[in-house]
Amino acid sequence: MRPESTNGTGDGELLVPMAWMYAEYIADELLRTGELMPPTTIEYRAGRDALALTVFLSDGATGDVRTVARLDEWLSLTAYDSGWREWVCGRLDRLAATGSGGPDLPLAAAAWHWLEDTELLAADLDAVEPGGAAPDTAEGDWPQVWTPAWQLGLPLGHLAIHLF
Repeated sequence: MRPESTNGTGDGELLVPMAWMYAEYIADELLRTGELMPPTTIEYRAGRDALALTVFLSDGATGDVRTVARLDEWLSLTAYDSGWREWVCGRLDRLAATGSGGPDLPLAAAAWHWLEDTELLAADLDAVEPGGAAPDTAEGDWPQVWTPAWQLGLPLGHLAIHLF
């Protein structure tokens, strides 16, 4: 993919979103290693984009990603009730305000908008009372609700990190 311009490089170099592409690669590897679902599903894309945003915005697209500290950081960022959505919005806003996102920022922002604006039909886990009996798990017996893609992708990504 050729960029439309090379403004800002000063020496005619192409603007290539390497940090974002590497974050997507890391996310894809984590999800493929976990073998949680086929890579052709929309749920897989939600998990990959949520993980890629986590990796990119935590500056995890640099250095050795297999360190325990790096994986622990991503686990804490993707944990349930961690405030991930607010963290992502804050980091994207900060990068946009400072102009430090480079050619990666538009791709990260596009991934976030897709995760935020796309709704997927999923099991309504809030329909189960704490300590209560779960509905019969036969197909179609779970109550379902439309939810933003990030709410499905984030726990998928979290589980993939655990399985890595």
